[in-house]
Amino acid sequence: MKRIEHGMEVLIFNSRWLLAPFYLGLVGGVVILLIKFGQEFFHLLPHVLGAPESDIILMILTLVDMSLVANLLLIVIFSGYENFVSKINTAGHEDRPDWMGKVDFSGLKIKVIASIVAISAIELLKAFVNVGNVGTPGTLGTWTIEDKQLAWKVGIHFTLVLSGVLFAIMDKIAESTPKHASKERH
Repeated sequence: MKRIEHGMEVLIFNSRWLLAPFYLGLVGGVVILLIKFGQEFFHLLPHVLGAPESDIILMILTLVDMSLVANLLLIVIFSGYENFVSKINTAGHEDRPDWMGKVDFSGLKIKVIASIVAISAIELLKAFVNVGNVGTPGTLGTWTIEDKQLAWKVGIHFTLVLSGVLFAIMDKIAESTPKHASKERH
């Protein structure tokens, strides 16, 4: 019976490698973002001198947005792989990020929500730069489709910020709670 139990535990432990293709797929996502980033950058160049300042700002904010998403993907790839699959053997490499190997699941969760909030803020800023007339003068209480979309974006952004704050508070509470001694298996 112990051999069966041990065999199941080995199988379950080794099943963590089933996550590796997910992380490789996310690396592919970074490559796709790089291609789209290049496309947007080269689309921006011909318009630099002729486009209005607000259009240039929107185009640059799009580039910033893509950069933040790529950073988020790398954080998830590195931290997720190291936390759930295997350690990445780059010790001693001069370019190894300081946080690599130190971000646990709780830290990863906070970094992900912070990145999502930053991405949401960029999207909200783009919406405000691109907004036309909010409402129509003299029609108090009448909302246009654009007004409703902007209100939804503000509401969603507020919800994301609130969620991030609540995650941070929950992690702070969990850190201050005394840990229970783990029970030894018999």
